[in-house]
Amino acid sequence: MQVDITQSQFLLLGVSALILTGFLTWPIRSIAIKLGALDVPNLERKTQIAPVPYLGGIAIALGISFVTLSATFVGTEKFVGENGKQITDLLLTILVPAILLCLMGLLDDLRSLSPWPRLVIQTVIGSAVAYAIVDNGTIGTPFSGSGENRASLINTLITIVWIVGICNSINFFDNLDGAASGAVAIAALGVFYIAQDRGQELISALSIVTAGATIGFLMWNKSPAKIYMGDAGALFLGVIISVATLRLNPGLQPTWHSASIPLILLAVPLLDTSVAILSRLGRGISPLTGGKDHLSHRLVRIGLSRKVTAFMLWGASGFCSVFAALVYKLSSSFSDVAIPTFVMLWFLFLLLFLRIPSRDLKTK
Repeated sequence: MQVDITQSQFLLLGVSALILTGFLTWPIRSIAIKLGALDVPNLERKTQIAPVPYLGGIAIALGISFVTLSATFVGTEKFVGENGKQITDLLLTILVPAILLCLMGLLDDLRSLSPWPRLVIQTVIGSAVAYAIVDNGTIGTPFSGSGENRASLINTLITIVWIVGICNSINFFDNLDGAASGAVAIAALGVFYIAQDRGQELISALSIVTAGATIGFLMWNKSPAKIYMGDAGALFLGVIISVATLRLNPGLQPTWHSASIPLILLAVPLLDTSVAILSRLGRGISPLTGGKDHLSHRLVRIGLSRKVTAFMLWGASGFCSVFAALVYKLSSSFSDVAIPTFVMLWFLFLLLFLRIPSRDLKTK
């Protein structure tokens, strides 16, 4: 499908999302303060000194939604027939579920929902999205099976796990000023590069809008953060980036080369989540319990400042996006060696981070 989005139009989309989100963040911050929606440093796992408002995800959601819908209506003459059908499908399988989980996250930010109801709602919405994109054949790298029904079931299950997993990974990773917003921005730029080169213009457009919005928010969220995105923003971005990577079609053979691209793009948030969960299970507490056992906390514990830690995590995310681009661009023989090497390094870092001492961090 071609809708002929030019390079200048891509740039306009990204810059518009950046400016709009950056502009909206300040009044949202004022509203959060008036509502008393503050992240107060009253728990052991809190690292900030003063209370910080945490409804910044609303600015991100508004920025991405407004620019995306505006671009759709402005280009209505291009979006008819099959093009219009695919755009509607994209909105229904990415933007709508992202908004729904954003609303659940907002409720959690204001009322503090229990972990299990949140997980159930995420799974229900993830299942609906998975069924839609597998049934419509819009999953980027489908896995084969011994039969059509089995292949469909495998693809659906993998899709559900990926969506729910990434939503929670982005939420977990939002534990340091700018960590989650920076990682999503970098991953979105990686998706944009590959999708644009592959002619997946709608995925490219949504990805550049997401990158622009998160960079605009990052201006307020970088250390020392003036506002946090909260669960509303983390879950919204989790849906956007998880489904965008699912619908990305790198077109590589064998299939496992293409399937590795989403994992590489989001390797840092996945590493953070894995370290935290394994650490908590090792201490006999629930993985859903908050704690000061993430990558950022461990890096700070060995003597790095919060700003240096953020730059290191951004740098690691940038390396992953560049590596994904190299896997996409270079030969299959390069990927045959590079991807297993990347996996081994990921597990090595997992072990290294788990070896950094962690005191008892149970907080709830």
